Amino acid sequence: MKNTTRVGQQLSLWGVAAIIFGSAIGCGSPPPATNPNTGQTVKTGTGQEVNQVAANKFNDAMAALTKHDSANDWAPATCESTAAAFKEAASEQGGKTFYEALYNAGLAQQRCKNDAAAKEIFENVLSKSPKFHRARVQVALYDYRASDGKGIEKAITEMERAIKDADFQNVEALVNLAGLQMRRDSDKSGDLCKNDFACAKRNLTRALAINDAFMPAFNQLAIYYLESAKKKAGRKRKGRRRRVSAASSRRKKADTAGLELAALVCSQALRKNPRYAPVYNTSGLISYELGDLSAAARAFGQARKLDTLFFDAHMNYAAVNQQFRGFKRAEDAYRQALKLQPKDYAAHLGLALALRGQINDVNFDKMLGEATKELEIAKKLQPNRAETYYNLAILTQEFRTREGGEAAEAVLKQAQTMYQDFVTKAGAEPVYADGVKRAKERMEEIGQMITFNQESRAAAKEDAERRKAAVIAQKKAEADAAAAKAAGGDAAPAPTDGPNPGAPAADPN
Repeated sequence: MKNTTRVGQQLSLWGVAAIIFGSAIGCGSPPPATNPNTGQTVKTGTGQEVNQVAANKFNDAMAALTKHDSANDWAPATCESTAAAFKEAASEQGGKTFYEALYNAGLAQQRCKNDAAAKEIFENVLSKSPKFHRARVQVALYDYRASDGKGIEKAITEMERAIKDADFQNVEALVNLAGLQMRRDSDKSGDLCKNDFACAKRNLTRALAINDAFMPAFNQLAIYYLESAKKKAGRKRKGRRRRVSAASSRRKKADTAGLELAALVCSQALRKNPRYAPVYNTSGLISYELGDLSAAARAFGQARKLDTLFFDAHMNYAAVNQQFRGFKRAEDAYRQALKLQPKDYAAHLGLALALRGQINDVNFDKMLGEATKELEIAKKLQPNRAETYYNLAILTQEFRTREGGEAAEAVLKQAQTMYQDFVTKAGAEPVYADGVKRAKERMEEIGQMITFNQESRAAAKEDAERRKAAVIAQKKAEADAAAAKAAGGDAAPAPTDGPNPGAPAADPN
């Protein structure tokens, strides 16, 4: 089955749920009108009997969803038709709302990242059935996404409510709660746990105890050990996404024992389900931390192959290839990522670097123009991000000055201004400290270069003027000599001062 991740993340925090039915219907098999094992009438989670027509249509929709998951061939048309089939099953219940069918309609929309349509369905279900905990989980995740991480407290509260409403049997809510707790990373204690990380591990253990084949729980547990290894090394995580940097950076090495434990969890998970893309992505992150870039690239490549809509897998694959100068592969992956999220700043910035790495004499103008275009797009998307200005300065300094002369000096001054813009926007942020140092060094180098060029031009001009004066003096001397020769014949003109050196000395007496 294809398991995608929402919002381009590799975390199960945004993972699409497995196909889930109401508690009275069961999980993993579509509901018949009567239970073939017990002979009892099948009911929805709210206690409504499911009529035979509704059950048949639910079965058909369920078969279509399973088929497309297995074939990994979801497309806009199939997402719409499958969602419509579940809605039709719900409508056959008449005035008795078949919430499980509607919920699955939302899941079908999620398969194609139709998040607006999916959220509308989940909100509709939740408004009519506040105890429908699976819809609550999905709405909470969408709201958290919209808050750009600022609504984490509300999201945690909603997850905790969903878990209680499910009598602690909702494994998806437990896994997502664990992910949120790891993001918050506070000292808040919980039920038999002393802080967020300890509580996260406890919730993951609970989830796997309920369902030891739930892949998002395995993936989140591997991420737990990965993040714990970083914490042990004194590294603090920033931002909501776990991604490889497009350029190698100086960072404290994560605890090797913790990383190996995370890798072991990934290995166990892939033995259970070798087609679950998020675990490959997490495995790539672990390999990257261990310094094995080749293994990281293979894992990220497998993740994006299994799930072509996996934004972060494309980004991570591109970033790792960028580090060992696989610029064309990086370019292709960044372009794939931008098809999914056309306004992602990091993707445009990364693409610019991949294009810059491929500039040569044959494609110079084309690649330079495309790289500049991507940086300008990035600057418009996030005008206050310092990295853009640094990379524009590099592009200007290193590639727009090859003609030399005074024109190059003007371009160097532009680069100098861009470096200063970077320094100003970077401020005192520790993450930019090395970049600020390099930018200042480059600004000083440019200043020295401009001064040297100016002094060289002045010296060359002075030397040219001396040479010109010497030539003029030589020509004048030659002209004077020629004139004198013409006036006095072959004899040399007598000097105007002193005795004639050819005459006898005068007698003093």
